[in-house]
Amino acid sequence: MKKRQLGTSGIYVSELGLGCMSLGTDEEKAQSIIETALNEGINYFDTADLYDYGVNEKIVGKALKHVREEVVIATKVGNRWNEQKDGWSWDPSKAYIKEAVKNSLNRLGVEYIDLYQLHGGTIEDHIDESIEAFEELKAEGFIRAYGISSIRPNVIREYVRKGNIDSVMMQYSILDRRPEEEALPFLTKNHVSVLTRGPLAKGVLSDKWPEKAIDKGFLDYNDGELKALLLELEDQFKSARPLHEVAMQYNLANEGVSSIIAGASSSEQVKKNAAAVKAPSLSDEEVSFIQKVAKASRYEAHR
Repeated sequence: MKKRQLGTSGIYVSELGLGCMSLGTDEEKAQSIIETALNEGINYFDTADLYDYGVNEKIVGKALKHVREEVVIATKVGNRWNEQKDGWSWDPSKAYIKEAVKNSLNRLGVEYIDLYQLHGGTIEDHIDESIEAFEELKAEGFIRAYGISSIRPNVIREYVRKGNIDSVMMQYSILDRRPEEEALPFLTKNHVSVLTRGPLAKGVLSDKWPEKAIDKGFLDYNDGELKALLLELEDQFKSARPLHEVAMQYNLANEGVSSIIAGASSSEQVKKNAAAVKAPSLSDEEVSFIQKVAKASRYEAHR
């Protein structure tokens, strides 16, 4: 599988990454899914301290222990579980980030984290303080690179202006083209990579779309518009490639995207996603067709 550089970090990630949130807590099953990902050429594994109260980090770290130097392990910080473990609060403070990283390192069973990401963020946060924490962790060798998971234009601009982030994770798909209007051009210009999530729009962008609840529409699409678009895409590509492949390749057609982070609850899903990413790239004409028929939206809030 092809790899792309993560920002200016010197870290190269596979074009498909495994989003580990959906692995569950069955160690044997999770191990099987991760081994399948490795066999498919995936080297990027994305978890968070929030997932399953940290159990996800333990499972991921254990499963990747035998290939630690060959993979890129990413995790996230900022959501702080309460003592009852029935809710969490937002804490992007320097003190908490530097405390939480130690816990993540212990759960993962590693000496360093390749990519440490802030799991959200608002413009009201003490952004300078958060950046200071990440920069210190990088200087101390506990992390190799840092980034944020955010769709908020004002937050993204501040982290690019004040810090040295290498990545931004955000939702992006044919049905959610909002990053194209501002975020992707801005981040590409500043040599910050985009890690995309939700490329299949909760499974709507697949050949099984008639089975999905499209009667509720999706973002800017009402049910009628959504069905019309899916039929148009299906008609255009049916003889050449399945819809989920079109959706994955649409993400990769943007030079600012380094990796698609897709979850999987089975080895079969991993193989299907990997096959879609390894398929031939979309032609310029195919990309233009998609952009002609799909809405180009923008983020109205958090300006």
